[in-house]
Amino acid sequence: MTDSELTREEVLKRDIPWETYMTAKLINSTGLQLLRRYDHRPAHVQSALLEENGVAYVRVFVGILRDISKQETVEYMLAMVDEMLTANPKRARLFHDKSFQENEDVYRPFIRLLSKKNWFIQEKSCKILTLIISARQYEEIDSEDPSAPQKKVDSFNEVLRAVVDWLISQMRSPAHPTRGIPTAVSSLATLLRITKVRAIFIKADGTKLLAPLITPASNQQYIQLLYEATLCIWLLSFHDGAVEAFSTARVVPRLVDVVKSSTKEKVVRVAVMAFRNLANKGNFAAELVDLGMPKVVQSLKLQTWSDEDLSQALDVVDAALKDSIRKLSSFDKYKAEVFSGNLDWSPMHKDPVFWRENISKFEENDFQVLRVLITLLDNSRDPKTLAVACHDIAQFIQIHPAGRGIILDLKAKERVMKHMSHPDPEVAKQALLCVQKILLSAKYASYMQ
Repeated sequence: MTDSELTREEVLKRDIPWETYMTAKLINSTGLQLLRRYDHRPAHVQSALLEENGVAYVRVFVGILRDISKQETVEYMLAMVDEMLTANPKRARLFHDKSFQENEDVYRPFIRLLSKKNWFIQEKSCKILTLIISARQYEEIDSEDPSAPQKKVDSFNEVLRAVVDWLISQMRSPAHPTRGIPTAVSSLATLLRITKVRAIFIKADGTKLLAPLITPASNQQYIQLLYEATLCIWLLSFHDGAVEAFSTARVVPRLVDVVKSSTKEKVVRVAVMAFRNLANKGNFAAELVDLGMPKVVQSLKLQTWSDEDLSQALDVVDAALKDSIRKLSSFDKYKAEVFSGNLDWSPMHKDPVFWRENISKFEENDFQVLRVLITLLDNSRDPKTLAVACHDIAQFIQIHPAGRGIILDLKAKERVMKHMSHPDPEVAKQALLCVQKILLSAKYASYMQ
């Protein structure tokens, strides 16, 4: 049986020679006594032992995973810890008991095991780490409380980064063909409840790997994956940094497609809850209007839902879309188009009046629209979008008093220049004109109009 086919039940049938490890001084006599009382005992006996002396058992379990490298023993101990936590997830709190000293790192043995070329070990380590991290009390306070020991905060943040890095690596190149991605997404659906994890995930560009999973599903396996991926998007939508990431990865159109086609209430619920969070961020409300979401919302409101939160979220989204329709100005439409990630030669792009009247609005939210426009030069593969983006950056340089300096500060010159040799002639032309405006002063660039 390969490591990817191993089950917890099969592993727990093994007999581990604990006495041998005591002889080798890898466990002490107290640890051996605890293991003899616990190993291969009925569930109710193990439960009573954990109730009586849970922290001591956790200390022994972690110590074995830290000090013993034999694969069969590592698998066995992970199976034992997994069984313990599956029976009662609240037992994860035992790993955070105050009796643990600073040098007793309960995370490090599991993080080290994530890199093993053994799927059973990787999967169990991931699951256990997820439960331990999510059970850690006051994680939000630690990161903001000035009285919290900085070393402790930094250490925990390193743990979070290591786990998120591994999860992203599984989404990019799964270690198991069918379970790698679902395992990573399931873990993220729990860990993204932690604010710091959201920031780490977005900074690591994880959104672009999550977005393709937001697609209509039919069979039960993919419905569960879709639900957990959509749940991740909802959790990320609480983070302000998600605005640009969602726009670049075209998350909102994918969510709309899912809501239009899904019959599962739990999937619709988390998608609509995400819309509720996004409706007042960036220009997502206008994008939802353009994607035909007002009609979808009306249709959903006519249905009977068992979840009151879903009904309330639909009311909030409905009101936000109606307000957006009332307020949508030409710049709002422009902003919505940029945030959608798909640009077209609509009249406003070449309208001098539009640029003169709205140039100051590009400064809002630290030049957010301009930053997304520049990001499209790296991420879009659509020639029309690239051509329009180059054109609009050139317009900004031409009209804004400090346009050239701002574009240089945002490191846009190199991004535009690489498109001068683009195979599409319109992209190459617009990139060339844009670079000329970057290099020349506004006085001379105006002659090229």
